Amino acid sequence: MSRLLQETLLATVSRHPEHTALIADEVRMSYGEATNYACRLAHALRENGVRRGDRVAIFMENTWQCALSIYGVLLAGGVFVAINPQTKRDKLAFILRDADAVALLSEPHLAREFTAAADQLPTLRIWCAATGPLPPRTASLDDMLVDMPHTPPPQSSISLDLAALIYTSGSTGEPKGVMHSHQSMLFALRSLVEYLRLEQSDRLLCVLPLTFDYGLYQLLMAVYIGATLVLERSFAYPAQVFNVMAAERVTVFPGVPTIFAMLLAAHERQALCFDNVRRVTNTAAALPPSFNSRLREIFPRADIYRMYGLTECKRVSYLPPEQIGQKPESVGIAIPGTEVLVLDHAGLAVKPGEIGTLYVRGAHVMLGYWKQPEKTAHMLKPGALPGERLLCTHDLFTVDADGYLYFVGRTDDIIKSRGEKISPLEVETVLYGIDGIREAAVLGAPDPLLGQSVQAFVSVLDGSTLSEGHIKKLCAYKLEAFMVPKYVTFLPELPKSANGKTDKNALAAMLATLIPRIEP
Repeated sequence: MSRLLQETLLATVSRHPEHTALIADEVRMSYGEATNYACRLAHALRENGVRRGDRVAIFMENTWQCALSIYGVLLAGGVFVAINPQTKRDKLAFILRDADAVALLSEPHLAREFTAAADQLPTLRIWCAATGPLPPRTASLDDMLVDMPHTPPPQSSISLDLAALIYTSGSTGEPKGVMHSHQSMLFALRSLVEYLRLEQSDRLLCVLPLTFDYGLYQLLMAVYIGATLVLERSFAYPAQVFNVMAAERVTVFPGVPTIFAMLLAAHERQALCFDNVRRVTNTAAALPPSFNSRLREIFPRADIYRMYGLTECKRVSYLPPEQIGQKPESVGIAIPGTEVLVLDHAGLAVKPGEIGTLYVRGAHVMLGYWKQPEKTAHMLKPGALPGERLLCTHDLFTVDADGYLYFVGRTDDIIKSRGEKISPLEVETVLYGIDGIREAAVLGAPDPLLGQSVQAFVSVLDGSTLSEGHIKKLCAYKLEAFMVPKYVTFLPELPKSANGKTDKNALAAMLATLIPRIEP
């Protein structure tokens, strides 16, 4: 049994080196070829000073190089830090600095962001996967690999060591690095594969970013069981993805509600049917129950899984597909090998139908937040056993008489949209930087497809000609696409509480009157 995450690749290649591991950008790689590349990259990183436990950032699109760089970093003994390629320079610089990254693996077309970030980090080494001209301060990743051994370097890490830092937004506006060990990620992998009933013969589609843990685990699961990953850059061009799905006989389709909405819209225009797909999975936001029967038209042979999770433990619960008709609004039961508790303010289990806070027990729980002991203490609470720590999700749930979970809402102001956590403060900071905006406040608006959408309230200076479209465009220069406000509401001034602060409770009440407008 593998003790380290990278050992899953080595175990798989030893069983069937010729089996197709990865299909991406018309490149097809066997497990032998994929392992060869990852091992050469590992040796190159070591030759260039990467040591056990060093953080190496991966700032790439969904390419085969991105996928294999994850294993290259692990085989070198490093900790991979996968960063969304939409990340802007200031946030990128913060993550690189916070993680104490020693190196960055990227692509030339992202140079506008990473070179600006690197100006703040003079010791950072940057390597690009490219054959053409390279940006300043950048070396060729391909040149690094020349003459490097294709056998695995000696491994000295242990299962308690860090495997990954996964950055997620925090309430202060600064991203937090979620620390996951080899042990926690391998445990999650085994549990996911068990309840999803995945097999070596499966062909998993991934249109989700590998920098998003839902996308990342499609890669990790495929390698763990020796299956094939069909990697697409995004779902921006559905017709292209549909052609790939049919040609490659995809068997597993992971999505989020926005993807399923696009899928159903395409189905309305021209009937779709993918009868090779046998698993359809959803997380990030609740899948509208009305989607269930319509998705069965497209995936007639598939089991549909509704799930709930968060980066701090990867996955919390799943609804067994046999129960989707009986409990269409539930997010199910704890994943195998774990336990969930819905507790009241006194720490006692709630009765069926009562609302409480969800806590999670299991080996998949994060070690904590990188360099953030106070925020770690906010999320990890003492458990029943000495030294044990429970993950407090700070999400409100009910549980029914059969032990099935139902999501009610959040207890903090973090917005969760498309599975990504968004700090209102981070968006507000950008809004305040726009000339003409006097006041700004950001809330999450209920959204049946996104989970929540970003709603901005602003007041502007006299004479300002700012429009909603102009504000969104300016935000897009500074924020990832999923953080850009979906709606901007102009007010003469924002409501204030007795202490003179912006009254977000009053704005939330106002938001309730806008809900009909913001429904998709």
